[in-house]
Amino acid sequence: MRQAPIHRPDRHRPRWQPTKPFSALRAAVRHLVPPRGDEASGAAGARLHYTSGAPVLIIAAVAILAFSGGTGMAWLPLLAVGPALAAATSGPWGVLRIGVLAVALGAALGVHGGAPGTEQAIVLSTLSAVTLASALASALRRRREQVLAAVRSVAEAAQHAFLKPVPTTVGHFQTAVRYSAAAAEARVGGDLYALVPTPYGVRLIVGDVRGKGLPAVGIAALVLGVFREAAYDEPDLLDVVHRIERSLARNLGPDDFVTAVLAGYPEDGRMELVNCGHAAPLLVHDSGVLPVDPVRPAPPLGLRSLAGEAPALQEIALSDGNQLLFYTDGVTEARDHRREFYPLPERLSRHLTEDPSRTLAALHEDLLAHVGGELHDDAAMLLLRKPAGAPAAPEEAGPPAGRCCSPRMAAEEQHLGGGVRCGGEPEDGCRW
Repeated sequence: MRQAPIHRPDRHRPRWQPTKPFSALRAAVRHLVPPRGDEASGAAGARLHYTSGAPVLIIAAVAILAFSGGTGMAWLPLLAVGPALAAATSGPWGVLRIGVLAVALGAALGVHGGAPGTEQAIVLSTLSAVTLASALASALRRRREQVLAAVRSVAEAAQHAFLKPVPTTVGHFQTAVRYSAAAAEARVGGDLYALVPTPYGVRLIVGDVRGKGLPAVGIAALVLGVFREAAYDEPDLLDVVHRIERSLARNLGPDDFVTAVLAGYPEDGRMELVNCGHAAPLLVHDSGVLPVDPVRPAPPLGLRSLAGEAPALQEIALSDGNQLLFYTDGVTEARDHRREFYPLPERLSRHLTEDPSRTLAALHEDLLAHVGGELHDDAAMLLLRKPAGAPAAPEEAGPPAGRCCSPRMAAEEQHLGGGVRCGGEPEDGCRW
């Protein structure tokens, strides 16, 4: 090996030292910190790779200080930081490799500094103990990660079971959905949406359950289950709302409620809306982006018996080329670093295209940029676009427009404060 003297006029000069004293250490870094592309991808994978290399860099820094500082054993206890930090980023075997490197360097530095044998033995024993404890902590962390991954997959599968994917075309509409949960580790949340074709036209619901996480998911599943069933059975959109309200009255807690907006498209050019305490949808037409505020505000689902007010049916004209955006308050209440809310109407006008999926993708990226990359509340967006030249809605057979119900249903409606909208006697064509 080629040798070169190191000039130190103020200290005792060793007889020789390698020209590249840490070339072996660099090789050890490459061996101990392999590429981790199999564990993560993108920016997350890059962060994990650099974090995994931090323990080796710390050991290298301590070695440089000890070799160049001439302070003997003073820096050696800092070598324990390497295996301790590795416990948070590496597996048990990775921690042991980092620990072996720290112990080997500690022994070499002790010999180089001429430390007493007792002092050196204490330092090396401390490094070994920290390494073993860190390896055990890494094994426990891996086990917890496996449990979390299992719970996460079950929760994600449960959410996919009731938040079914929305096709790009439903009936006369081009459609797109974007959903982000605040519970990032579980990928579940309390926002809900559904879009289904029925004998009475396309119907949809977008809502927000009070709360977050798994309890909110259970309520959202209940609402969506009732909606999907009632949307096919009830010719009147208000009756769909009443069915959901009756189910929630039996199953919700005293402090639970659901804000929601339901929409139906019974005939060409006419959209029906029922808003129950939810954010007003945004209508995109030739005049710009305008909120569709409810004519008569209604309380959220689950609170009607307390408020004593029934929801009202609202009709709006929907022409070719118009778009209608439904969303939850996780979008409009998202704040930036200056605590300013996300200006959804303005940003929708900026990112608007004729492809709903592209529009929502641009809005989603813009929303994440507005909040700094991490949402603090569940956020859902559902966009409908009626393309130009869409065919007229075909006539479909179904129950008559008049509605009837059983005496029990009439009594339930009266109890909920919505009034009785049907007689107790069955009429021709009624389906109980």
